[in-house]
Amino acid sequence: MSHGALRHASSHRAYPFGSLCVEKKSTVRFAAMSVQAVAAKMAEVELKDVAGKDASPAISPLTAKAEEKKSENNSSSSSAAAAAAVEPSPVKMPQASAMKRPDPQQNGGEAFVNCDGTVAEAPRLKKIQFADQKLEFNKRPTKIGRRSLSRSISQSSTDSYSSAASYTDSSDDETSPRDKQQKNSKGNADFCIKNIKQADFGRREIEIAEQEMPALMALRKRAQGEKPLAGAKIVGCTHITAQTAVLMETLSALGAQCRWAACNIYSTQNEVAAALAEGGFSVFAWKGESEDDFWWCIDRCVNVEGWQPNMILDDGGDLTHWIYKKYPNMFKKIKGIVEESVTGVHRLYQLSKAGKLCVPAMNVNDSVTKQKFDNLYCCRESILDGLKRTTDVMFGGKQVVVCGYGEVGKGCSAALKAMGSIVYVTEIDPICALQACMDGFRLVKLNEVIRQVDIVITCTGILESVFDCSKFQRLHVIMPELQSVLNFN
Repeated sequence: MSHGALRHASSHRAYPFGSLCVEKKSTVRFAAMSVQAVAAKMAEVELKDVAGKDASPAISPLTAKAEEKKSENNSSSSSAAAAAAVEPSPVKMPQASAMKRPDPQQNGGEAFVNCDGTVAEAPRLKKIQFADQKLEFNKRPTKIGRRSLSRSISQSSTDSYSSAASYTDSSDDETSPRDKQQKNSKGNADFCIKNIKQADFGRREIEIAEQEMPALMALRKRAQGEKPLAGAKIVGCTHITAQTAVLMETLSALGAQCRWAACNIYSTQNEVAAALAEGGFSVFAWKGESEDDFWWCIDRCVNVEGWQPNMILDDGGDLTHWIYKKYPNMFKKIKGIVEESVTGVHRLYQLSKAGKLCVPAMNVNDSVTKQKFDNLYCCRESILDGLKRTTDVMFGGKQVVVCGYGEVGKGCSAALKAMGSIVYVTEIDPICALQACMDGFRLVKLNEVIRQVDIVITCTGILESVFDCSKFQRLHVIMPELQSVLNFN
């Protein structure tokens, strides 16, 4: 046999021996065919089988001289023994000396090219798949599961921007507070809140708010012995927060009786409402009320047997409107109305022009402290909190149009600009428009930017005067990811 044929037969690492003795040309062909069959089998072997068996290490290639020497020593071997020796263990890995190239027929996999030109597929790694992985994603959520998922997403977004106790009480989410019977530690049940167990946490929030309201605390300390508000029966409808709680407790310390509902279905701090209920106040509010719940809570404050309110403290005019429409006889006995919002003041002016306002009313919105401090600085603080809870998006680069550049518009525009938003301003008053221009904002008409902005904020108090139906619908079609219209005041 020629040395070239012997080198050709012994150059494959798949052989378990260092040399082979081949006497005839047909035996060499048989050995090559066996190598191809072994390579095809090896392609089907899984990686875990390869690692689990004791495979002998691959033998390094022999030099030409070593091949000649070993061929002389094994010249007496039979061709049948050579054919049997050709078959390697099925767990052998392909030889490192074989050439690797990508096989386009195998979706980018690799194949080994033998010296005789044949191609053998490399063993593939088997992907690990957990037993319940496919089942988990193939499950179709039930109606309850879908509702729970939606609640958990919206709840997690609000947790980031508010106190934990207000939004993490998910144990009673399925039960409306109207359907629950709750009592405070004194046995009083004249309230309707989310969870009375949050009272301790709410009390700590109220104590912090007291440190930020020194004027009310000084008034409480000075006049609580005189009880100047004795006989006052105040029904209120405002945001129920820690600051409102300080006001209510001050009114009570000065001799007034108070019953309270929320003017906004989203702003109620549940733990503060619980602290007020534990302190003996008749509070009817919880975060996330429906519209029906909203009017039910107002009616529970007003419609009480043996209790006639004589003063109204309102924010938005809803309480005043409800008493005027539902209880006209009660409305005539009211001695005074205090309204703190632009919207509520507009409604009172409408009643006054129609000759139906038979009760003295005080426009708190026109006071200096309300205009120059609450409208400007407080809205500058609360605008970001309200937007984050509503949209839960980043505001850098967002295009926002602020309608109105009064004190509220100034505070909102400044806060959004500080967040990196692109702020446009619409204004009909020339002085306020000039102020917006001097503050670095671009003055536009609403119909010029309505198709491109992400968020529209009206600080005018009248939503209908800003949007008509067609423009509102176009905004929703063009900006489906936000679809946000927030109305301040």
